[in-house]
Amino acid sequence: MHTTHQIATHLKQLFFGGNWTSVSLKETTIGLSWQQASTNIYTLNSIAALVYHIHYYTAAILQVLQGGPLDAHDKYSYNHPTIQCQQDWDTLLEQTFADAEQLALLIEQLPDEKLAEIFCDVKYGNYYRNLTGLVEHSHYHLGQIALIKKIIL
Repeated sequence: MHTTHQIATHLKQLFFGGNWTSVSLKETTIGLSWQQASTNIYTLNSIAALVYHIHYYTAAILQVLQGGPLDAHDKYSYNHPTIQCQQDWDTLLEQTFADAEQLALLIEQLPDEKLAEIFCDVKYGNYYRNLTGLVEHSHYHLGQIALIKKIIL
């Protein structure tokens, strides 16, 4: 089995289920209202902010794999539009899941040799670091989302 296939599988499982943690972004956000998703608890980010943050980096890497430039800046990664209704929340989720699915498909198509190549600039390391880092980073925030959901429900 190819490493790119494994990375794509981990990404799909993170977003859609079937991973060994038994937690996915889709399962965790199903049924949440826009008010619940927008609720700030203590000084934590809202679930909506965390979903946006996960999507921000997913979309940035997707753009690179589609042949575009890397256009992501940490300082903007939480600058999500205000969620003012259920449609806003649903749209954020739909875009997040669509981009994750597309990214997984493109990762799966990469030859394993691509993983050792520099990702856009030497300061970002190689493709392997960035693709696996996205999965690790997203799992970290998924854990936060799961805990926040338990607090608000």
